[in-house]
Amino acid sequence: MSAFQDPFHDGTRLGSCPCGKHSSPAAHDAALAAAADLPVAAGEESLHRRTIESAIVRAVFPDDGERRRFLRAVGRSTALAALSSLFPIGALEAMAQEKGPLEKKDLKIGFIPITCASPLLMADPLGFYRQQGLNVQMIKTAGWALIRDKVLNREYDASHMLAPMPIAMSMGIGSNPMPLNVATIQNTNGQAITLHVKHKDKRDPRQWKGFKFAVPFEYSMHNFLLRYYVAEHGLDPDRDIQIRVVPPPEMVANLRAGNLDGYLGPDPFNQRAVFDEVGFIHILSKEIWDGHPCCSFGVPADFVKQNPNTFAALYRAILTAAKMARDPKNRPIMAEVLSPAGYLNQPKTVLEQVLTGKFADGLGSVQNAPTRADFDPFPWYSMAVWILSQMKRWGYLKGDVNYREIAERVYLLTDARKRMAEIGMPAPKEGYARFKVMGKEFDPMQADAYVNSFALKRA
Repeated sequence: MSAFQDPFHDGTRLGSCPCGKHSSPAAHDAALAAAADLPVAAGEESLHRRTIESAIVRAVFPDDGERRRFLRAVGRSTALAALSSLFPIGALEAMAQEKGPLEKKDLKIGFIPITCASPLLMADPLGFYRQQGLNVQMIKTAGWALIRDKVLNREYDASHMLAPMPIAMSMGIGSNPMPLNVATIQNTNGQAITLHVKHKDKRDPRQWKGFKFAVPFEYSMHNFLLRYYVAEHGLDPDRDIQIRVVPPPEMVANLRAGNLDGYLGPDPFNQRAVFDEVGFIHILSKEIWDGHPCCSFGVPADFVKQNPNTFAALYRAILTAAKMARDPKNRPIMAEVLSPAGYLNQPKTVLEQVLTGKFADGLGSVQNAPTRADFDPFPWYSMAVWILSQMKRWGYLKGDVNYREIAERVYLLTDARKRMAEIGMPAPKEGYARFKVMGKEFDPMQADAYVNSFALKRA
């Protein structure tokens, strides 16, 4: 296909326009604009826009047959409208004008194949990295310990990380210390407690004594939320249940084999357990803390200092993807793009249920929770303080903790405000906020008092 061939064509070449179906480029532009109910553009600007649109469609659907089937199914108007929302050309072109020379163009970024990574992943096929002059290699990784080690060994320039990981790594907890920064929160909510189908009669957590649960990593929101949840129901997470670390892609298989009674895991593996009829969704994590962080985008602090222009370009690309991912109307196409083996390797139906929030719960009902998964990128300092409070509560941290100093050193909230403003994303003016976890208010200015208020703790 030539650089100017329209990806919306059906393969028939009739004329001398870019797609071969019209008598002239002008007629092509008019037909394309009419199909999408858009004003007719002219000249070089129109050609540039067509080229970008063509590149995106080919990237999302590299197979000609698959691309044509998709376009026939949704129609040209819907496809063009999706392009317009998925790829904010005007904003990206404006940002590109202020770019400085990139210190490093070739980057390696690690990710775990879960829906939490959606902004990082969507920025690849939609061309957001390329638009910023970056050549990004997304590397699927087996587990979080391997992610941590590859970042520590400088094999990855940056990575998809669990929200507590950059904090723990910066403090040298569980590994050698490496100062890290959180550029964005990759997703909020997007987790659940899933139980084996044999436990449908054990919906009360007080019945879970002796259960074997999995979480994806020790320094994870999954671990801290599971501990919080069972403790609120009177169970000691260190004595009354077992908590094991299991990589997310292995959770369903372990549930099926009877090695686990349940897990607090990331999607899509909660929904996949329902799809495979081996588990049911006991509770979404948003019902524990609505708006909680799950994953973040972690970057070594020295990379940020040594490569400021590269970091800014990377930041813009990921935030642009996050802005797209937050819009509910884009969720079905996200499921389409992310389902192949190179990304999440999951049935599109599973991803659609997670991303749209309309899902089968495995108990015979269809639930509707539109914010089951969200992609708000703002790195609230108060999120980091809550994580630190739970690390102290359960004995991962000893002694006095300077909550605010650590939060403000690791989370790049000021940078986030600046970059979000560049692409028209509203950002909160404050950096600390109160919120409720299972009905109990958390005041980030009173973190030690919060820790001491719990009857069950190791602090």
